[in-house]
Amino acid sequence: MDQRPPATLVLVLFFLYLLFSDSAAADDYVRPKPREILQLPRDYHERGSSHPQQVHISLAGHNHMRVSWITDDHSSPSVVEYGTTTGQYPWRAQGESTSYSYLFYRSGKIHHTVIGPLDPDTVYFYRCGGESPEFKLKTPPAQLPVTFAVVGDLGQTGWTKSTLDHIDQCKYDIHLLPGDLSYADYIQSQWDTFGELIQPLASARAWMVTEGNHEIESIPFLKDGFQSYNARWRMPYEESGSSSNLYYSFEVAGVHVVMLGSFADYDQYSDQYSWLKADLSKVDRDRTPWLLALFHVPWYNSNKAHQGEGDEMMATMEPLLYAAGVDIVLAGHVHAYERSTRVYNGKFDPCGAIHITVGDGGNREGLASKYKDPPPKWSVFREASFGHGELKMVNSSHALWSWHRNDDDEPFRSDEVWITSLASTGCLSDEVHERRMMLLAP
Repeated sequence: MDQRPPATLVLVLFFLYLLFSDSAAADDYVRPKPREILQLPRDYHERGSSHPQQVHISLAGHNHMRVSWITDDHSSPSVVEYGTTTGQYPWRAQGESTSYSYLFYRSGKIHHTVIGPLDPDTVYFYRCGGESPEFKLKTPPAQLPVTFAVVGDLGQTGWTKSTLDHIDQCKYDIHLLPGDLSYADYIQSQWDTFGELIQPLASARAWMVTEGNHEIESIPFLKDGFQSYNARWRMPYEESGSSSNLYYSFEVAGVHVVMLGSFADYDQYSDQYSWLKADLSKVDRDRTPWLLALFHVPWYNSNKAHQGEGDEMMATMEPLLYAAGVDIVLAGHVHAYERSTRVYNGKFDPCGAIHITVGDGGNREGLASKYKDPPPKWSVFREASFGHGELKMVNSSHALWSWHRNDDDEPFRSDEVWITSLASTGCLSDEVHERRMMLLAP
């Protein structure tokens, strides 16, 4: 006999929970000046059913990229034609597709097609499913320097548009997003509006993302978590030996980047923990002198919002990142900006990582403006404003980090610091490295 409660009762209780939990969380935030709610383009519903929508690209292994898009027509082919001259497509790649249903919503056909091998630092023109329009992408360089645009907790408000406009003005190679993309929060059509909002940027440069709490969207007894996220945002987890789209790694130029899952199991017996140890043990600091980590919930946070939420993951995984000599850790979740000194186990450590929180992309929940006073010794700079970061790895020893406040639609560089790689210091010397690698041993 089925002992589960009726589906209608589950839904009613679930949405009551969302209503009251949202009200409680809102007290932690100070809402900025309101901005317009973003809408789909006027011609959106007039397009043909095979018209490619929500086009975005991501890295998919060495010299390859994955092109993702959606069509209303479920018979549309998952084909990408591409070349280095506009209007001419000598190469063609066949991909795969998926779709999903969520309560009363059914997605279009979601296409994922890997193209390549591609030349580095090269402009390619492409079209999806044999249909116009033509899109243009630029591959990242094979060697340093390389520049990342970094921002989390984007959402789709007027502030989000301002942030994206600022990012569009900077010269960067890859976009890093440490979780909380669309803020659809169960309203699946808002995944579609988000995809249209970011398409001008996400179709031109690779977007490498990891999940946040707003991607979970689970419903007890009815829906597992991350269904929408996993269907729409396919990352190179298989290419990096991971068993889950929620955590993976990739390499670009002279940088190895580990994308971790704050909402996937991370204890010492978990698949993520085992995968992380194996991945870090294979990093070659001669080939990739820079080592970065991204995840959603910050470990070092002096804001009063989300205090302590990353403590368990930090206790488990910080020793691994320290043992491997991670240079910089980027996180979101807290809707403000904060940068630490090099730190490990809560204290200054010249061989620890610099932790940066950039959960200030423009989401609808507003800014987290209340901080703990006095600030902890490890906190160097903090400010509750919408903005984005830029990380330029100049060479094997030096990188330039800058944070740009939106500042009422005027780009403003509010924080800037030169960072020296641990590979160029004594932190990764043979003796120290030997001791550290003991932590990474099976």
